[in-house]
Amino acid sequence: MAGRFAWARLPDEKLLKLRFKDLKLTIEGTWLNRRLKELHAELDERDIRVRPHVWLSDEWFSPDGTPGFAIPFYLAHPRLMALERKKIMEVEGGSINECMRIMRHEMGHVVQNAFRLNRRRRWQQLFGPSSRRYPSYYKPNPASRNFVEHLRLWYAQSHPAEDFAETFAVWLRPRSDWRKRYAGWPALKKLEYVDELMAEIAGKRPKGIRRFEVDPLHRLTTTLEEHYRKKLKHYSIETPTTYDRDLRRIFSDDPRHKRWPAATLFIRHNRKYFRETVSRWTGEYQLTLNAVLEDMIARCRELDLRAVGPERRLRQEFTVLLTAKTVHSLYSPSRRQWLAL
Repeated sequence: MAGRFAWARLPDEKLLKLRFKDLKLTIEGTWLNRRLKELHAELDERDIRVRPHVWLSDEWFSPDGTPGFAIPFYLAHPRLMALERKKIMEVEGGSINECMRIMRHEMGHVVQNAFRLNRRRRWQQLFGPSSRRYPSYYKPNPASRNFVEHLRLWYAQSHPAEDFAETFAVWLRPRSDWRKRYAGWPALKKLEYVDELMAEIAGKRPKGIRRFEVDPLHRLTTTLEEHYRKKLKHYSIETPTTYDRDLRRIFSDDPRHKRWPAATLFIRHNRKYFRETVSRWTGEYQLTLNAVLEDMIARCRELDLRAVGPERRLRQEFTVLLTAKTVHSLYSPSRRQWLAL
């Protein structure tokens, strides 16, 4: 694939100067085709006749009024996936499992738009009015059992339309065993309703729908550099700097330990492990965690802390500390919350 695109051999600084439309990417001939065929097979298994039209854009989204969804540009080429990982530290949808998970979610929006399910009274009673304005940020309740858990950061709690899409995704996933998984949860009523709805529309084709694309890649004049500047700003948060007491519990400022390695070197050496592990368990974005780690490294340098003791124990204790700080940050009333996908 690299041979098809001269820009694939460009260094980052030159690649970032290109506009989206200059990439001239398509979904055809990429691994995304196989993922879409897998999605179609799952729909065939349930006799759901609507097929989404898909296109490349700058992010994942499904616009109102059309049964389709956009896929982010970087998933169409390994060079761009590498750039995304370098800039954002992770690639959303970059694995087969995660890509399918997001596609099932977007398919929920497609089915809702195709059959106008959100106009039904029972739909509104269970999920809420889809006309509700999308929030810029939202604060979920991790303990709530009124919502299914599918995408990270309890995304079903962000908006009624996302609640339905998440519920549909759980219902659609092969071998999800949702009746057992959500037994006793109020969210089970939503899953049972989706099951009834899908049985009702099985074998039917939607009527009077318009297929159109919003912000297709070939029309976007934004440069990759401008895109990532905006994206980095979006993921940044104001991190707390009151780490001193907690860091001193793990590391030492005792002058007798001057010969031990600096705590800053220990954190830098294990940064990738800490970032990936805590992200996996909390759902927080790695870019945000990296900012927290930078603050902790700065405090360790100023306090001249030393990594004293077995590395395995220090790794465990620091992972617990970072997880605790992350959870506190996620659910603190003062924290700016997450932008919808």
